[in-house]
Amino acid sequence: MKKLGLDATDIRILSAVQQHGQLSKTRLAELVNLSSTPCWARLDRLKAAGYIRGYHAELALERIVDFTQVVVTVSLGSHRKAEFVRFEDYIMKLDEVTDCIATGGGMDYVMKVATPSLAAFQAIMEDMLAAELSIERYMTYIATRQIKTSRPNLAKLIAKSG
Repeated sequence: MKKLGLDATDIRILSAVQQHGQLSKTRLAELVNLSSTPCWARLDRLKAAGYIRGYHAELALERIVDFTQVVVTVSLGSHRKAEFVRFEDYIMKLDEVTDCIATGGGMDYVMKVATPSLAAFQAIMEDMLAAELSIERYMTYIATRQIKTSRPNLAKLIAKSG
């Protein structure tokens, strides 16, 4: 844990806010077994150091609106840095792309895209191809239902890494 500059209490605080989101000072202190004032001071320090990017609500989107979710793998024709930067800059501007990771191996990117319909998804892909982003090929996989979505267990990751 020294590599990260975090101690066990910091990890407990980060794990608690990852699992529960924003918490009252009292509740967070209870969860991490620390008195309120030092707990809140540590949380402020962790925020200031950039360990917490933000707080989000996990919505049951399928109960709110009908939508199409597509997983897309993308392979670029060129592997120059400028091509990666241009593609990534373009993706960052698309609200419909909810996740995008760069990968090594056969494909360069894996994205999750949420749109109101399959036709809307296809329009996004046509726009991407027209934008000359060096896309050599892409494969689409229509998501039929969500089986699991979660965040990594911070305490387990740290315990197994060192």
